[in-house]
Formats: sequence, C-alpha cells, structure tokens
Amino acid sequence: MKAVWPALSFEKAQATYETLHLWTQIVGKIRLAKTPWINHSWHVTLYVTPTGLTTSDVPAGNKHFQIDFDFHKHHLLIKTSTAEERSFDLQELSVAGCYEKVLGALRQLDIEVDIHPVPNELVDPVPFHEDHAHATYDPEQAAALHQVLLRAQEVFTRFRSEFRGKCSPVHFFWGSFDLAVTRFSGREAPKHPGGVPNLPDWVAQEAYSQEVSSCGFWPGSEAFPQAAFYSYVYPEPDGYKQATVQPEQAYYHPQLGEFILPYEVVQRAEDPSAMLLSFLRSTYEAAADLAHWNRPTLEMNYTPQS
Repeated sequence: MKAVWPALSFEKAQATYETLHLWTQIVGKIRLAKTPWINHSWHVTLYVTPTGLTTSDVPAGNKHFQIDFDFHKHHLLIKTSTAEERSFDLQELSVAGCYEKVLGALRQLDIEVDIHPVPNELVDPVPFHEDHAHATYDPEQAAALHQVLLRAQEVFTRFRSEFRGKCSPVHFFWGSFDLAVTRFSGREAPKHPGGVPNLPDWVAQEAYSQEVSSCGFWPGSEAFPQAAFYSYVYPEPDGYKQATVQPEQAYYHPQLGEFILPYEVVQRAEDPSAMLLSFLRSTYEAAADLAHWNRPTLEMNYTPQS
C-alpha cells in the first residue's frame, strides 16, 4: 500500500512547532554537552525513529542514556543502560516546565549535565527556564509532522545511498529545526561569513569548511511560513540560481539562497517520493556540474549527461 504523506498547515501548527523546536533544543544541548565533537556538528543532532525523535546513545560516566520524544504516546522518555526510566507527558507543558522536568529526571538518574540555557539560531531568544509562553502541543499536528519526517527520511536515505563520497547521516538539526543530508565534494571551501543568530561564527565556519551540496526539509517559520524541501550549495557557483531543476514547481529563493520545493506540491503528487527524489537529484546535479565536482569518483552509478 502506498504511504500517505499527510497534509501540513503552518498556520494551524505554528505554536506547536515553536514549542517543539525549543524542547528539541533542550534535549539536543544535553547530547551536545555529553558527547565528543564530531566534524560539522554531527554529534549534536537528533534522529527520526518510528515513534518520534531520539538522541540515540549518550554516555554518562558508568552508564549510558537516551532521550526520546514519542509522538504516538505524546511523552518524553529517558531510559538508561541500567534499566532505569523516567517519562512525562508533553501536553500542557511549557518550555520552562520541560527544562525543569528533563534536568530533574536526569539528576534522579544520577546523570549530571550542564547546558547553556539559551536557544541557538533564534533572534532575541528567551532562556529556557524563563519561557512559560511557549506551551502549546497539539498531538495531531505533532503526529503529522513526525509522519512527514519518516517519509522524507526514507527518500533522503535513498538519495544518500547514491553517493560514495563523504556524506552526512540523515539527521535532525535542533538549531534550525530541520531534517537534512549533506554531500561533500572533498575540496576545501572559502571561509564562511557566519552571522547566524545566536550561533558562534566558528561553528558555522567549521560546518562549511568544505564544499557541500545540502538538502533537507523544514516545517516553516515566521520568515518562511510554509513547509518545504530545500537544496543549496556552498560556495554557490555562477549560474546556479538560473539552473533548470525538477519538478517544474521548484524555484530558487533569492533571500534564502536555495532552491525550494513546497511540501504541499509533493504531498499532492501522484508519487510524492519520486517527485522529491527528482528535486534532490536535479538540484545536486546542477550544483555539482557548475562547481566542477568529480562526479564519476563521488557517485555510485555516474552516467554522463548527453
């Protein structure tokens, strides 16, 4: 049976997305604090599971732990390698409440962790422990977003499998609240200018220290109030903005500096996965050709274009 891609409404889900974004930042910062640095900040990400999002295994002295968001049962679960568990409901929970409950549960489990309590990549952020305003969790909206993340991850993973050069996992960045996968040319890139709100410039500069072609999905924001798939290249070669990509509904967004494919277009397509894969492939090929990547070496089954 063909997988159903659910409809998303940023207007209806905005408050839930904003709360989830901040909750994932709390949990992501815990993983950041407890794991060694991995290139391009790959150690900080969350991962999509059949039921939600997870930190995956995190070491903590003599034990290991994992924090999961469950968007089926609508709770947060902490479990350890010593068979201990703590959980709490996500409904009617503020950001400040989530911060207190997560850190309190970890202390009960004898896991000490200290995080910087201010959100990243947001303008004028409110410290987690002071944020009682963001407290909206609509189970239906959260479940729909999770289903989209699962569908997107499946297509992104297939796309990733076609590349044998250096490539990131398919992972969820809590700073930007998006699911992403990134391919690398193998060459160094010019120094990134930085300038991401509430993110040290050196983090962005290390992340973009090599040439990349990156794609992903995000559910929308106030600045771009719709769910969409995106694809960009750094550094951007001449002619990329004018490149012809698939499907025809995709377009280059000059302010964002990337190609955009609205989620609604994919969701309504006869074959959403095939449409999305054509977007990923065509935007990458435009980037790789214009930037003169060594495609025969980097791709699993490279076929020269006629």
